Amino acid sequence: MTRSVDKEMISQEVGVGATTQDDWDMQRLGKTQQLKRNFRFYSIFGLTTTLMATWESILLTSTYGLIDGGPAGMVYVYIASFVGFFCAVISMAEIASISPTSGGQYHWVSEFAWPKYQRFLSYLTGWLSVLGWQAAFASICYLCGTLIQGLLVYNYSGPDGWLYTYERWHGTLFTIAIAVIGTVVNTWGYKILPPMEGLILAIHIFGFVAVMVMMWVMSPDQPQASGESVWKEFTNSGGWSSMGLACLVGQLTPIFSWTGPDAATHMAEEVQNAALIVPWCMVSTALINGSLGFIMLVTLLYNMGNIADVLNPASGFSFIPAVNHATGSVAATNGVAAIILIMEVCSAIGILATASRQTFAFARDDALPFSKHLAHVNRNTQIPVCSVLVSTIITVLLSLINIGSTAAFNAVASVMIAALFTTYILPIAAVIRVRFEPSGIPPSRFSLGALGLPINVFSLAWLCFAIIFTFFPTANNPTPVDMNWSILVFGAVVIFAIVLYIVHGRRVYRAPVTQVRKVD
Repeated sequence: MTRSVDKEMISQEVGVGATTQDDWDMQRLGKTQQLKRNFRFYSIFGLTTTLMATWESILLTSTYGLIDGGPAGMVYVYIASFVGFFCAVISMAEIASISPTSGGQYHWVSEFAWPKYQRFLSYLTGWLSVLGWQAAFASICYLCGTLIQGLLVYNYSGPDGWLYTYERWHGTLFTIAIAVIGTVVNTWGYKILPPMEGLILAIHIFGFVAVMVMMWVMSPDQPQASGESVWKEFTNSGGWSSMGLACLVGQLTPIFSWTGPDAATHMAEEVQNAALIVPWCMVSTALINGSLGFIMLVTLLYNMGNIADVLNPASGFSFIPAVNHATGSVAATNGVAAIILIMEVCSAIGILATASRQTFAFARDDALPFSKHLAHVNRNTQIPVCSVLVSTIITVLLSLINIGSTAAFNAVASVMIAALFTTYILPIAAVIRVRFEPSGIPPSRFSLGALGLPINVFSLAWLCFAIIFTFFPTANNPTPVDMNWSILVFGAVVIFAIVLYIVHGRRVYRAPVTQVRKVD
């Protein structure tokens, strides 16, 4: 149950960089302002937009959609998935406006879920959110590392150059290097992070324009695909029982490209005027990235050449031969890949910031081992340095798995989407429950109004449907190496969280709802 207090009883003393509304929100939520609010709309918008890096991810993960669904399948699945994704984003944006806290989904579940299950569901949501963001950081660092390896294979193999031998331990070293870069920026470079995110946003937009223009006009002699093949050609290279099923499995490409719409929420306690800025940032990020991603997808499909020539490339990335065909230039292909690599490294910086804040918030409620240390905020930097360093160490340790087995590492990394989707499902379901209560949901500065309930229901249905296909392998009847083992890892984490709650969490976990003040 929440504590009740008159609004006049809440102090109006403003924290560092906070508005009066921010201070009031924090006190209503029962939290102390510990982090400096040095993010404004443009800087937090830059962090979330480049963190998702949708147009870059469309190119990087295009292999999945090309195998399962083909050109037309990718187009229509992208459009349909975006509708569901956008409804989920605006549903969470409204909740974020009600409770703008770094805890995000686990706090929302604690505040709005069924009273009998609030504490347990909140604890489970928190663990899945921590897992999802830690896996996201490991995944993006590994993706950058393997992209570097892919470029080495592309440039230094064959008769014109020395032969580069692809080794798994090389990928691990590159992964660790990217993680270290993210750590340096998030600790020693903490002062430049907000303005740097604004600069990165500009690079994200101008890089998109540069890549798109190169692919359309640089090599007019290269044949472009016809509208018939782009909009009507479906493929089922994965061997699924029907074309419809193949397209649904192929939606992993757009889903992966939209990972992390809740990032702004976990940075909320560092955003000025968070109750208004955070939800609008989430909505703006979804619209901008969704549009750029679709334009880049169409650009790729028209200019990539024969689909058979871009699948199973030696570099491991289908976009490299696709861009090479579109531009007819090795230098241009390297330039495009370099832009994508830079943007993905910037994405890693934002993901580490988000992952560390999620870890900090959950530890603040005594939910994690060594919570006292993980929730500690450095007085000089006003950031949770310990949570940043622990997040980096986790990625370094996970990257070592790749030396022994890439499949085992992928199993851990790929659980990211399922874990994060689950943390979207639970709070939206909880808010639907509250809407049927006489008092309804609390007022917010970003409101869906009368459309709230149908949007919530639709987004919940889409999330439950989409999460099923995140557990599918790329092809039917996979070998053990090609199998998607994320469901095993996901199940193990859920079981671990349940057991930990029973033996430890239920005694020490301070559910956020017990600290929230209901304003009369």
